[in-house]
Amino acid sequence: MQLSATPYEERLTAPRSWWLISFLVGVSCALILLPFGTLPLLGGLVGGTAVAAVCASSYGSLRIRVVGGSLIAGEAKIPVTALGATEVLDAEEARAWRTHKADTRAFLLLRSYIPTALRVEVTDPEDPTPYLYLSTREPQRLADAIKQARDAA
Repeated sequence: MQLSATPYEERLTAPRSWWLISFLVGVSCALILLPFGTLPLLGGLVGGTAVAAVCASSYGSLRIRVVGGSLIAGEAKIPVTALGATEVLDAEEARAWRTHKADTRAFLLLRSYIPTALRVEVTDPEDPTPYLYLSTREPQRLADAIKQARDAA
């Protein structure tokens, strides 16, 4: 498998504040178990924090990659030859494409804590998906990587 000229990879990690919230969930579990003694309190702190941290980590584990002539966004894998024009969306425009401009047939990889996005048209006539909406912190870099991979294909 030949790699694209400029491979792109981004992990849509959860914001730092979510890790603090995970710890606070552990503290609340510890307080719930406080009447039962010290060991249950420590178990609640460790267990509650661990469960909340696993949830935050799994939600932020999605990746967007452009490699080997394909765009891989979460579980979707699309050849770059089936992709058309890209549109970099600032925070205001991204919100519009998530709400009133959205098409129900579109593929949306949304993360509410990422304000910017990239909209990529799907040009494959057999695919009913009109476009991909990808939440990304670096939309211009992703658009450039898709363009370079499409040119190389």
